Amino acid sequence: MPESGLSIIAMRLREARERAGLSQKALGIAAGIDEFSASPRINQYERAKHVPDLLTLKNLAGVLNVPVPYFYADDEQLAELLILLHSLSKTQLTRIRKFVARSAAGNAKEAM
Repeated sequence: MPESGLSIIAMRLREARERAGLSQKALGIAAGIDEFSASPRINQYERAKHVPDLLTLKNLAGVLNVPVPYFYADDEQLAELLILLHSLSKTQLTRIRKFVARSAAGNAKEAM
């Protein structure tokens, strides 16, 4: 859960930026924000004063190499899993999807 009332987007954005080793200004500029407003805008996003629109969030996700749903994950394990899945190839993702589908089907049969 977000610390001290911060929105989940604000918290995840700060986590991803720090993990990437980027300053607020560097992240903003890389995401296409004007260099003179880059740092203040990212700061406002991270303090949950403003929420980035979807296009901005997509640009930030691209720079930070995280999937957009990561910013909305309110569970730590899910957030970590999203990052791990994002780093896999299409072939690896297909194998994992099939494995999870088989596992879920097995669980459903056991529940009957």
